[in-house]
Amino acid sequence: MLAVTLPLVDSLEQPEQPTSTPSPPPPPRRLFSRAAVAASCVGFVLIGALQALYGPSIPALRDTYGLSPSAAGVGLSAHFIGAVAGVLVFDRLFGRIGNRRLLGWSYLLMAGGAAGFALAPSWPLALGLAFLAGLGFGGIDYGLNQLFAVGFGRRSAAMLNILNAHFGIGAVLGPALIGLVGAAHYPAVFLGFAALTLPLLLCLAGVRDEAPPRGGDTGADADADKHTGAQSRVRARGLATVLGAFVVLYVLHVAIESGVGGWEPTHLEAIGYGATAAASATSAFWLMMTVGRFLVAPLALRWSAQAIIAVSCAGMTGCLLLAAIPAAAPYAYAGAGLFIAPIFPTGLPWLLRAAPRAHRAGALVMAASMVGGVAAPPALGKAIELAGVRAVPLILCAISAVCLITTGWLIRAASPSVLPTSLPTSPTRPTSPSSVPPASPGRPAPPSSDKPATGDPATDDPAPAPERTS
Repeated sequence: MLAVTLPLVDSLEQPEQPTSTPSPPPPPRRLFSRAAVAASCVGFVLIGALQALYGPSIPALRDTYGLSPSAAGVGLSAHFIGAVAGVLVFDRLFGRIGNRRLLGWSYLLMAGGAAGFALAPSWPLALGLAFLAGLGFGGIDYGLNQLFAVGFGRRSAAMLNILNAHFGIGAVLGPALIGLVGAAHYPAVFLGFAALTLPLLLCLAGVRDEAPPRGGDTGADADADKHTGAQSRVRARGLATVLGAFVVLYVLHVAIESGVGGWEPTHLEAIGYGATAAASATSAFWLMMTVGRFLVAPLALRWSAQAIIAVSCAGMTGCLLLAAIPAAAPYAYAGAGLFIAPIFPTGLPWLLRAAPRAHRAGALVMAASMVGGVAAPPALGKAIELAGVRAVPLILCAISAVCLITTGWLIRAASPSVLPTSLPTSPTRPTSPSSVPPASPGRPAPPSSDKPATGDPATDDPAPAPERTS
């Protein structure tokens, strides 16, 4: 997988075209080395696998500790509670402790918690260690997402899609590994996972300790927020309202993700599909989420984040509506996975650009999405209990429509339709041609901004690179 990922990363890391400034400043040092980018992708494979290991291990956990099904499920809840705490702790320490130390401690907490969970002699101790593993999980999840969101400029959305695609790879491989070795051998799987985490510490030397500001270099000029109408609209409507809309978007799309993953098999069996076909269709949904993020990565270099998310929400809504037709349901659910894939990673750069002064915006949105992932399944279960299993796609379609409406509101409230690629360097009045003093004898005329191009890149003023954002 890394043999495919690294060439794709290289293709996304071509130097950006210079803006209209005649002498652009030297680019900042890279936030990640190639080895650190590869290690980050491996880290996301591992955290995706860890989250997915708890469910298939439940039968063995019940036998080992004498638990009821609901009590065994608390292990995943403890992991998620730890993950939320990890996000908040990492955010609190961001900028105070070097990135390498924060990520290193997160890897160690995750590895130690996973190993301890595998060997815990009692269930209460196992829950505490699952919380510890979740604490490291949250630090890695938020930390790498935050650093990728601010560390790659215009390529941040593309790089975030690649990073999060590896999470999906782990989420597919984890249950497959448990199925291969058997649930009774879950301790060996957790221990192996912990062992694979430790070598990643060696690659942290390739991560810069100092990150760009939280607002991030998202491709606009550092002073863009003072000149574009986007920030004035944010101030007019209220920063809290904009952040609230992002929270709604993230919580609801995570609810759809968990709703399809949890209820698709039940719905497909209710409309006449066999258990094997229903399980295969659900696997296809998760697979399409992973594929979709790889596919969107190059598109994110040409299209704005808000355009990608708007198309994703519209496609997701259409696919879930189509899933109400029995003959089309398995394919429609797979399409929903393809469209939902870019929303989480692509929305982070948009959030940081829309609210650059809200220093904890990313932590708030990610923590809320994790809480939503825990709270949404019971709420969806209650709605399905009232409306019937056949109403699953229609309920999810209604939630998706709210995501689409929220995205449309955010586009109007927080983002201009086309972001400027360059801004004036000073507020001085342009010099008219008539105001240029004529050349005196023996002295060359002053340079003019409309001189013909010579074809020499060393002497010609560079032109701004075109960017398609809608």
